[in-house]
Amino acid sequence: MAGTAARTSISIMDLLDLLHDTMSSPWVYLAIFAIAVLDGFFPVVPSETAVITAGVFAASGAPYLPAVIVVAAAGALVGDHISYAIGRSGGARLLDRLPPDGRRRRAIDWARRGIATRGGLILTVARYVPGGRTAVTLTMGAVHFPRRRFLAFDALAAGSWGLYSALVGYVGGLAFEQDPLRGLLLGLGLALTVTVVVEVARWLGNRRRSAQPTATADPVDRTPVG
Repeated sequence: MAGTAARTSISIMDLLDLLHDTMSSPWVYLAIFAIAVLDGFFPVVPSETAVITAGVFAASGAPYLPAVIVVAAAGALVGDHISYAIGRSGGARLLDRLPPDGRRRRAIDWARRGIATRGGLILTVARYVPGGRTAVTLTMGAVHFPRRRFLAFDALAAGSWGLYSALVGYVGGLAFEQDPLRGLLLGLGLALTVTVVVEVARWLGNRRRSAQPTATADPVDRTPVG
């Protein structure tokens, strides 16, 4: 039992040493940029986790926090534009072929409703919805949302996301400056909390909208007679 605990402790220390060496390398900025780009059109890549991790270690001095924010936002912006271009070049046909009851179709339908009601501002909301980011950028390309307006709104979304993700990690790093693993767990926990809050608010909003026709289906006529 003691041997197992010792081996686990050594493994964690090795992982932390590897993370520290990686975050201290000047190549970390290129890695963050590339991960953020890929996540724009291939959402399996954990870009938010990478930026939060960099923010945790930035609390100790390396990497440089403002640089992390800039490269993360720039990568997200480029990735979103690739997704937009995919949607614009034949994306409508691809989206229409999705199974009507599938999870991806529901995400696309949510994106279409969001674009219709909120316009470009849906990009900012989608940044914090699991799977919503790619659905919105693809759909905006498919419906030929104006490219210049897309760039303006996406710059706001990507910039706010880069700032938020890096600062969440930085707060965790400051809270546990001598224990970056706990700092990372705190940062990820804060990010998860924000995601849950956004999802609950979105669910309540959808429920309220779906209940409106029922509430107004049989209005009472209060017009005075005579």
